[in-house]
Amino acid sequence: MAFDQDAVRRTAHLARLALPQEEVPAVASQLEKIMSLVEELSAIPTEGVLPMAHPLDLEQPLRPDQVSNQDERQRLMANAPAAEHGLFLVPKVIE
Repeated sequence: MAFDQDAVRRTAHLARLALPQEEVPAVASQLEKIMSLVEELSAIPTEGVLPMAHPLDLEQPLRPDQVSNQDERQRLMANAPAAEHGLFLVPKVIE
């Protein structure tokens, strides 16, 4: 599919893009490459291929959902310069 400069300007306008005039030829070339790739992908025979709902076959070995780290609040709060009710206290920076 050939993109002339007018088609590129119309497409940019529809997409609400500010496209400088000096970039129009380069964008036209890029759009032609994209459309040729789309045509190439459309030529791939996909008859009999079922659509996938998920990229994985969902037969993946998943690790068990278990808690692996223990509650270390007391040990971590020991390093706090100021704490109250198990939370770090910080100075007020916005009035």
